[in-house]
Amino acid sequence: MMTRVLKATKIFDGWRIHPDAAVSINADGRIAALHPAGTPLPATAQVTDLGEGILAPGMVDLQVNGGDGVLIGKDTDIAQIERICGTHMRLGASAILPTLISDTAEVTRKVIAVGIEAARREIPGFAGLHLEGPHLDPARKGAHDPAHLRAMGSQDLEMLCAAARSLPALIVTVAPEQVTHEQILSLRRAGAIVSLGHSGCSAAEARGAHAAGAELVTHLYNGMGALQNRSPGLVGAALTSPFIVGIIADGVHVAPESLLVALTMKQDETLFLVSDAMAAAGSTADQFTLNGRQIMRRKGRLTLEDGTLAGADISLPQSVALLVRLGVDPARALAMASRIPARIIGAKDRGHLEPGARGDVVFLSNTFELEKVFIAGRAQVLPQT
Repeated sequence: MMTRVLKATKIFDGWRIHPDAAVSINADGRIAALHPAGTPLPATAQVTDLGEGILAPGMVDLQVNGGDGVLIGKDTDIAQIERICGTHMRLGASAILPTLISDTAEVTRKVIAVGIEAARREIPGFAGLHLEGPHLDPARKGAHDPAHLRAMGSQDLEMLCAAARSLPALIVTVAPEQVTHEQILSLRRAGAIVSLGHSGCSAAEARGAHAAGAELVTHLYNGMGALQNRSPGLVGAALTSPFIVGIIADGVHVAPESLLVALTMKQDETLFLVSDAMAAAGSTADQFTLNGRQIMRRKGRLTLEDGTLAGADISLPQSVALLVRLGVDPARALAMASRIPARIIGAKDRGHLEPGARGDVVFLSNTFELEKVFIAGRAQVLPQT
């Protein structure tokens, strides 16, 4: 297969936007070079001129609960992992962490085993796992089943440490109330990335967990106490301490004003986008079940029957578009969905277009609508949603 070249009026390389540039992708599916405007292209290359729009690295989503009608859970197998990863590839996220919402130890162990096998088989798009719970605060459960929430025990810790040593990446979301500092330190030493979420902890407790090794905060503002004048809580700690913070930018989970506060406070590349996508992603389904409970899909919202938000109905390209409409610099918004999350999980060949990176790219319109997806330089068929 000959070298492929993709041209566009704008190319984002992971850091900055280049006008009227091109990127070449070798036969092995890796980036060969970025060609600035006016520089010669490889003479024998197959050139595709995409025209008006922006070409960017494939996005990286660190919180994906499901897609194409299925959720990570008790029925998860290799085929399901491949199905979810493939769906999100075609939605613009060429690497994801399939995410298990709080469940039993048996289900958690099964999902970990499937994830390890997915890594062994090098399932395209699979970059590791995210275990959101079950060691969360029941008072901040959100859509998590309270029957599954519990403090971390020694067997839980042993299982998670073993998983961290076997997976390409593992994020574990915990509430400081349900774990000890020693457990956080053990997880970190084993290679897990510890994130704080679904917690009513104080700012001091959050900072203590950070000192013990917790680096991230899961979906800022959601599943945690509100920032108050004398009780800043996890939100206050996330915004003023060196946490790396995930946020859902769907216009539902977080108000525009709160998004802008986070964007203003976290200027040092410590804010990134997650979709928190559920089974509805990449499908036309208007409802699905989560641990036996009905989830309704209505006008961009996913809710339990009592109105509790249950994940998000948005893709990362749509999240980037929302930030740009709020006035965020496009290069920053794109980095929040690509290079920054890739760096968090140590995926050095993703999220940018430097030579040797994976040739996974997305082409967005000037209004940041997803138009084309290329995996290893090959065009993909986008799903109907």
